[in-house]
Amino acid sequence: MSRKAVHEPSLDWTDPECPAARAVDLVGDRWSLLVIRDAMDGVRSFTEFQRRTGIARNILTDRLHKLTAHGLLTQRTAASGRRQEYILTDAGRDLFPIIVTLRQWGERHTFTKNEPHSTLVDEHGTRIPELVPTSADGTVLDADNTHVRKAR
Repeated sequence: MSRKAVHEPSLDWTDPECPAARAVDLVGDRWSLLVIRDAMDGVRSFTEFQRRTGIARNILTDRLHKLTAHGLLTQRTAASGRRQEYILTDAGRDLFPIIVTLRQWGERHTFTKNEPHSTLVDEHGTRIPELVPTSADGTVLDADNTHVRKAR
């Protein structure tokens, strides 16, 4: 299945041939990922994004504009008809495994053993299993058994 590229033609890519670098160019700052995280958690309004993240209004305005311009969020009129709300697009929802992996890394490396923290659970209340990349034959993949094949 082919997917539409999520970018503006005028964007200067840090490393034009690297998918990871392009992704970081789009969502690699702290505020963008927190906005995406909160949108995944059902936040829709500017006010609620600001309340949950503590982000300054001007920075939030910039990030919402950037995420909308790059096709990760879309705007629509709220049911009340009085305000705009922000909704994840398919491209925005595709960041779910990234958010999960960041959460899991954070659980392992940024909390002490018994320090309380939020937990991501499925619809039955069961904690989500750790995401681990595997090869077609089920071998666990990591930096020691993978490499990047350059475009040229």
